[in-house]
Amino acid sequence: MLEVKFKKLVPESKIPAYAKPGDAGLDLTATSKHWSDDFQCWIYGTGLAVEIPEGYVGFIFPRSSIRKYGLALTNCVGVIDSGYRGEVMCTFRPQSKGTTESYKVGDKVCQLIIMPYPQVMPVEVTELSETERGEGGHGSTGA
Repeated sequence: MLEVKFKKLVPESKIPAYAKPGDAGLDLTATSKHWSDDFQCWIYGTGLAVEIPEGYVGFIFPRSSIRKYGLALTNCVGVIDSGYRGEVMCTFRPQSKGTTESYKVGDKVCQLIIMPYPQVMPVEVTELSETERGEGGHGSTGA
């Protein structure tokens, strides 16, 4: 089991936890919420900083409860690099004008999944290997 350190930035923050055995994502709870007029989105603070080990990355995903609110995570999936030590935040944009429902402070707003990743060395080439799929994309394999 991977040990990951979390620092409470405010007393009311909650160390993330799995809701059920076998869950992939740790639930993140909102400790603050404010509306950004500049970006037209809700910004939620979790009151937490995290020390993700080198060689790992944190991914922030919306929870399935998002469908109740008509919101979308603004960056689709958040990426937390191992060197980041600031507050973990989640930003949501209403999917349509007039949407007023949103998460409240104290709600579980997102989930954090921490995974290892390979270091990649990009190599420029003039040709790539052939595959059955080739250049087929965007629906090329059927409906």
